[in-house]
Amino acid sequence: MKPSFAIGIDLGGTNIKASLIDLGSGERRYSLSRPTLDGEKQGHLPRFAWTVRELIAELELKAGLHGLPVGLSAPGLANPSGHCIDWMPGRMHGLEKLDWPDFLQREVRVLNDAHAALLGEVWIGAAKGCRDVFMMTLGTGVGGAVLSDGRLLRGAIGRGGHLGHISVQADAPADDFNTPGSLEAFLGNQSLLLRSSGRYPNTHALVSAAAAGDEIARQLWIESVRYLAVGIASLINVLDPECVILGGGIAIGAGDELMIPLKAFLEKMEWRPGGHAVKLVLASAGEWAGSYGCVAQFLSTIG
Repeated sequence: MKPSFAIGIDLGGTNIKASLIDLGSGERRYSLSRPTLDGEKQGHLPRFAWTVRELIAELELKAGLHGLPVGLSAPGLANPSGHCIDWMPGRMHGLEKLDWPDFLQREVRVLNDAHAALLGEVWIGAAKGCRDVFMMTLGTGVGGAVLSDGRLLRGAIGRGGHLGHISVQADAPADDFNTPGSLEAFLGNQSLLLRSSGRYPNTHALVSAAAAGDEIARQLWIESVRYLAVGIASLINVLDPECVILGGGIAIGAGDELMIPLKAFLEKMEWRPGGHAVKLVLASAGEWAGSYGCVAQFLSTIG
C-alpha cells in the first residue's frame, strides 16, 4: 500500500533540509532546517546522522504520525539497494556505507542529491510532465541527472548523470574524476580562482563584473558559457531530451546573463532536425527540490 505521507531529507554539506510531504497533493506540510556540522562526531557516528534522526522525530511529532518512510538525498554514489551512499570522498566523513534503514529503523530510500533535484523538478517544478529531460546544476562543481523515458538514469554503479564530468577539451588537465578538460573545470566555482588568476573569488563576482563592463570578466564568462553550450549540445545529441533544466546557485543567480548568451551559442551548435529546438529553462522548484525529489521515489509514476 502506497503511503500517504513521507519525509524528505536533503543532506547537504552546509545544511540539512527536512520536509513532511503529502504524496497525494505534493503539499509540503512542515519544513525544518539544521546545520550539517560536517566533521563533528557523536559517538562513532557523524553528528549529522543524529540530526537527521532528530528532525524526523520533530516532524512526526508536529504531524501526529509515526514510522513514516523517508527519502534521503545526499552527495555521492548511492548503493543500488537505496540503503546508503557507497562513495563520497573528501567530505561528509562518516556518510559512506552508513546504513540508513538500520540506523533509523524504518523504510529509507537513499538517492544522489542531483538525481533528487531532477525528480523534484519533474514532480513540481520546471520539468513537470516531462519524460525525457536532463538537468545540470551549476555551483561549486557541475552536477547533473537524466530522466529517460520516465526513468531516472542511475547506471550500473550509480554513476549515471555525472554530466559535469564530460570532456569538452581533450588536451586540458584532468579533474578530480580523472576526466581531461571536464565541463566542471571550465564552469564550476571551485576552479574560478585558477581560471581567473585569482581575480574573481566566485562566479557571482565574475558575472557582476562582466555586467558592469569589465572586459576581462566578460571574456572569461562568455568562454565559460560557450563550454557549457558545447556540453549541452553534445548531450542533446546523446539523450534527445524534450527539455534541459539549469539549476544551482550559478544558474539561478546569473539569470539572463547566462541564458541569453547560452541560447545564442546553442542557435549555432544544436542539431535541430526540422527546426526542432530543445526547451531550455531555469529550475523552478527552489531550495526544497531535493527533499521533494527523494520522496518522489515513493510515487509509482516518477523515477
